[in-house]
Amino acid sequence: MAQSQAQWMPAPEAPANCPPGLEYLMQIDQLLVHQKIELLEILTGWEQANKYVVKNTLGQQVYFAAEVSECCQRQCCGPNREFKMSIIDNAGKEVMCMQRPLRCSHSCCCAGWRPYMEVEAPPGNIIGYISTEACACLHPTFMIQDASQQNVLRIHTPICGIGCCECSPKYPVRSLDGQDVGLIQKQWSGLAKEMFTDADNFGISFPMDLDVKMKGVMLGALFLIDFMFFEKSQNNN
Repeated sequence: MAQSQAQWMPAPEAPANCPPGLEYLMQIDQLLVHQKIELLEILTGWEQANKYVVKNTLGQQVYFAAEVSECCQRQCCGPNREFKMSIIDNAGKEVMCMQRPLRCSHSCCCAGWRPYMEVEAPPGNIIGYISTEACACLHPTFMIQDASQQNVLRIHTPICGIGCCECSPKYPVRSLDGQDVGLIQKQWSGLAKEMFTDADNFGISFPMDLDVKMKGVMLGALFLIDFMFFEKSQNNN
C-alpha cells in the first residue's frame, strides 16, 4: 500500500539501446537509498528480508528494492546468505535483479568463496558483475565488470568501514587509471536507528553520461557493500 502512495519519478522515454526499466537512470547522477525499518525484526531479533526505497534528489521514488532469500539462511548465515535483490519500477515491473550466492564476507577467502554479485537487466540478461580482489581482508577492492567480465571501474573501501555519528564511510568509485568517477557513501541515520536496527541509508553518485548499465551495476555494488559491512546491527553499535 505504501508503495502505491509514494511520489514516483515520471517514467522517461526509453531509447532503443537501453534495457527496459533503466531509462530512469539516464536522467540521474545521484540516488538516495533508504532501507525500511522492520518492526518485527526490532522486537524479536528475527531477521527479515531487507527492503529499500530508491529515490532521486527531488525525493521522487525511482525504484523499490526487495530481498528474496530463504528464512533459514537469514537466521543462520547472516550477511553471508544467498539472496536476490529484485528491483521494481513505478509500474510494478521487475526491471533489474542482483544475484548474490552464499559467500564469505571476507575477500581473503579462497576464490570460490569471495564476495560476488551478478546484475541482470531485465532479469535473465546479464549486464555486469561485482567481484572482489584477493588478499584484502580489511579493505577489499570491488571491481565493477561488464557483461563479458572485463573490469570497468574500481571501488575502494575506506579505513573506517563502519558508520558512526562522526564518520560516514565513503567508497570512492574510480576508473582503472585512478580517476574519480563516482561515490557510494553510508549516511548516519540517527543513534536509535543505528544501535537497534540494521536499517541503513546510502547515497550514490555517478557521471550523468556513464553507461546506464554500469549505473545499474554500481547500484548492485551498494547493496553488496550494505550486506558485507552493515547488515549486522551489532556492527553499528
